[in-house]
Amino acid sequence: MKLLADLPTLWHMVFPPARRGSQAERLDAFYRGQAKTYDDFRKRLLHGREELMASLEIPEGGVWIDMGAGTGSNAELLGDRLARLRRAIQVDLCPSLQEVARQRVKDRGWANVEVIHADAGVWRCDEPADLVTFSYSLTMMPDWFKALDRACENLKSGGTLALVDFYISRKYPESGLRKHTKFQRFLWPKTYAWDDVFVSADHVPYLRYKLDPVRFEERLGKVPYLLGLKSPYYLFVGRKR
Repeated sequence: MKLLADLPTLWHMVFPPARRGSQAERLDAFYRGQAKTYDDFRKRLLHGREELMASLEIPEGGVWIDMGAGTGSNAELLGDRLARLRRAIQVDLCPSLQEVARQRVKDRGWANVEVIHADAGVWRCDEPADLVTFSYSLTMMPDWFKALDRACENLKSGGTLALVDFYISRKYPESGLRKHTKFQRFLWPKTYAWDDVFVSADHVPYLRYKLDPVRFEERLGKVPYLLGLKSPYYLFVGRKR
């Protein structure tokens, strides 16, 4: 039964442990008790990940950086296309999730995958990347603008930055963009902030400013156990100028 399997994750989300110290320590305190059940529950919460990863062009011999890679499940979503890459670099700051990622790499025998413990806003790759992704990780980075700036620095000219994440619209969004209700703009930041997920109205405008958009979609996705409520999320693919 799904509910029984989800109980450890739900418990830690509703009654999060005390989180003190550095960002890495706070992340580990939250995820340590749910790391092994993390992927199954998030499949039903984090909409659009599979679709985004399936849509990306994976260059032969290329370099891919997954920022906030967590358990490394995005590498699974690439399927056979993962083998095209010369390097697949999984960057994260949470030790307990990275334990799962390292075990996944070992079990799959992925010789081209590296798991790196680092802050996405600080870490610098030793060579330009063809592709950088954020999958529901930007909202967990307090200095998200630094993470985006560093991601662009790590990209080669013409490289691709792709994201999927929660968001809310600005009160007065740009023409052509979705405008969320006052209730949505109140509910979702308050709800996710309980677990230190900081939903922002500024991600989308900043992305559209920093990169040339190739794809941008605004959607709603169901949240498990919240009586049919749907949370706003976006998919963005852009190219470095």
